Amino acid sequence: MAKDKSGKADLATPNWHAQAREIQAFGTVTADLPHPLDQKVRTEMVKKLNQLLADSIALRDMYKKHHWQVGGPTFYQLHLLFDKHFEEQVDIVDTIAERIQLLGGVTVAMGGDVAEMTKVPRPPKGKEEVPVQISRLLEAHKIIIKECLDISEAADDAGDQGTNDLVVSDVLRPNELQSWFIGQHLVEMPLTFAV
Repeated sequence: MAKDKSGKADLATPNWHAQAREIQAFGTVTADLPHPLDQKVRTEMVKKLNQLLADSIALRDMYKKHHWQVGGPTFYQLHLLFDKHFEEQVDIVDTIAERIQLLGGVTVAMGGDVAEMTKVPRPPKGKEEVPVQISRLLEAHKIIIKECLDISEAADDAGDQGTNDLVVSDVLRPNELQSWFIGQHLVEMPLTFAV
């Protein structure tokens, strides 16, 4: 701690060089959590939920990328829709992360860790055409929807109704709805005349 001229501790100076060991390793769950689910079940659910979280973070960030980089005749509509879906994914990500913590686990959180874990293919840094942007988003949704179905079944088998409810109500259904909304932009429809 810093000291002033008289040798007393200077309490106004921040102590910002703190170092400490990790208090819980990633991939573990706390053993003595007052939760009725067995530690083995919680460990397995946390592992599955962290994968879902990594993929949801990747999808969330892809929505923001495409929001910034979209162009063409449907720019305005897609610019707003991509941002709306981004905000919805922010809530989904937070909900998944809170469930992981509630089960006594540690959430994946940093971009580099997410990039290592995600199953969602990484888009290029540059700008792409709208159909490619939408196709990438649909592929990411497909991955997440499949994970939700797998987690729901595993959670049901393990008696983890909380995780089952979360992945179906808070992740699966919004991802299905978002897929439908963006997928309709790939349906060939004339903009200015009827066929």
